[in-house]
Amino acid sequence: MTSNTSVPMGTTTIDTCPPDTAGRLRVWDPLVRVFHWSLAAGFATAFIVEDDLLEVHVLAGYLVLTLIAIRLVWGVIGTRHARFTDFVRGPGAVLAYIKDALTFRAPRYLGHNPAGGAMVVALLLAVGATGLSGLALYGAEEFAGPLAGPMSGLPESWGEALEEVHEFLANATLGLIVLHLVGVAFSSLSHNENLIASMISGFKRRED
Repeated sequence: MTSNTSVPMGTTTIDTCPPDTAGRLRVWDPLVRVFHWSLAAGFATAFIVEDDLLEVHVLAGYLVLTLIAIRLVWGVIGTRHARFTDFVRGPGAVLAYIKDALTFRAPRYLGHNPAGGAMVVALLLAVGATGLSGLALYGAEEFAGPLAGPMSGLPESWGEALEEVHEFLANATLGLIVLHLVGVAFSSLSHNENLIASMISGFKRRED
């Protein structure tokens, strides 16, 4: 809401609540937003190019692992809604929230809701495991990367097994991403707000 307080002529003032932020709060800080979209782009790139463009695939994997490391640190020292303590809940709370959500009785959260928080943790683990298995595979089959030393002396069968594990984890992560998108769409409709837009702008409307 714009203030109606008069200002003497010739005095410059800064509108502390411009129209485009009226009734809204900044929830997602720039690091969270850049992380979110960069991780999506990095994983998508690695998944699409596969081994056809190995160098691109590997660089995307390095990017993903670096982003996850940064997010883990930010989850401890970051802004309020970026911290794990703000959205990580136990299984009971997550299941209770999902039950309420399916009956359209779930409360609205400014940050991640319990189900969304569980998905954040699941995706961090899945993407991280995919990246680490990719590093191991890169070392075993290409004799390159930070794990080249310990992996290069393993039997060929280990490389084949690692490839199967890496592909399984990548596909499982893709499945989680699809589930995540369904959850975002469902929550957006349930609470009449565009969660994708809020992850771009950082703003959400104030609590009801």
